[in-house]
Amino acid sequence: MRDQLPPGLPPDPFAGDPDDPSAALDALEPGQPLDPSERLAVEEDLADLAVYEALLAPRGVRGLVVCCEDCHQDHYHDWDMLRANLLQLLVDGTVRPHEPAYDPAPEAYVTWDYCRGYADASMNEALPADPYGFDS
Repeated sequence: MRDQLPPGLPPDPFAGDPDDPSAALDALEPGQPLDPSERLAVEEDLADLAVYEALLAPRGVRGLVVCCEDCHQDHYHDWDMLRANLLQLLVDGTVRPHEPAYDPAPEAYVTWDYCRGYADASMNEALPADPYGFDS
């Protein structure tokens, strides 16, 4: 299954190599399929991610920063990696191990909350001042 990676991830440099160091990962139990509510949440995250990227990538934002619950450090994820991770969750309920961003520029990454606020503000700007005509 390792050679069926979702789009956005780099090709497996050990594909076909009998000494593939990631072969030990095959012994791990496979992920469990998502239940319907988890699946819906991931699908909503994918839709939100598309909006956030469309709004923020042209402004120089490269992706999201997430504080890791395990190590309590910030992890920087580019848009493509986030999309690939969410798609992988839909496929088999797991997120593949990946390398952290090399020497990221923290100012180029924002949080999910920032994205939500930015998208809401953008939507409010796009609406007429009084869409119901009560100000007249």
